[in-house]
Amino acid sequence: TYGKETANYAAQGIGQDIVNLFVVVPIFIIAALFAWRGSKLGLLIWSGALFYLAYSYTIYCFGLHFNHLFIAYCMILGLSFYSLIYFVFSSIHENVSEWFEKKVPCISTGIFLIIIAVLFYFIWLSEIIPSILNNTTPKSITESGLLVNPVHVLDVAICLPALIITGIALIKRKNIGFLLAPTMMIFCIFMAVAIAAMVFVMKSKGLAADSGLCAVFGIITLVSGLFLIQYLRKLR
Repeated sequence: TYGKETANYAAQGIGQDIVNLFVVVPIFIIAALFAWRGSKLGLLIWSGALFYLAYSYTIYCFGLHFNHLFIAYCMILGLSFYSLIYFVFSSIHENVSEWFEKKVPCISTGIFLIIIAVLFYFIWLSEIIPSILNNTTPKSITESGLLVNPVHVLDVAICLPALIITGIALIKRKNIGFLLAPTMMIFCIFMAVAIAAMVFVMKSKGLAADSGLCAVFGIITLVSGLFLIQYLRKLR
């Protein structure tokens, strides 16, 4: 599958595949079954897994050389994208705030989402801006052998603004904020676990990888999980 990729990028793909297959997909299926039975908890967890899959398989579709799984990548991306649209449009007309008790930690959770977005903006722009000023290519791109880093594109243009918008909407107790806050937190947890797995596989193959990233994303996973549990405990 990754025979055409650089060793560094192939290791990252293997790490993410492991998380997709053994963590995300089982949670996704279980949450879907509960959502189908009318569980709001299942529905919200399902939406977070959908957002993660849509994000990940956008990278698989545009960030890998053509291979025998290309049609599967496209199918997963399409189903995830349209299912996510279905989730938003089927729920947005409900008063989502009534799904929760009154004492939902809106302000703290909203601020947390904004902080995560600002943190990743700082991480990515600290790599992008010096390269632009020096007319060089970021290290992550040269190591992967790509034209651009699709993670930079998705995060800077779409995902990080979505975290900020959701955080602000939740602080203001808007319907869309109540609906998407769990989606964003679950997405952050899955991505942090996936990135940690990428680093682990790279290290296991003797490739250069920052072990400190595992610790950083471990902390992000833990804190995101605590905020998520605190938030979902307020579901009626």
